[in-house]
Amino acid sequence: MNQNSSQQKVNVPEARAALDNMKFEIARELGINFKQGYNGDLTSRENGYVGGYMVRRLIEQAEKQMAGK
Repeated sequence: MNQNSSQQKVNVPEARAALDNMKFEIARELGINFKQGYNGDLTSRENGYVGGYMVRRLIEQAEKQMAGK
């Protein structure tokens, strides 16, 4: 893969800042030292946890929105 995370396409560009904030918030909650820029010192497992929890949270938010909550 030639793109790093800061260059990946976001379907709704206005959401990039919110997604970045969510990423750092979840990493903090999980006790993972995520930082701006390069995070190559983290394991695949640590990065995967952050991404997995982001997906879970986004699904929860979509379900709540669909349910009108």
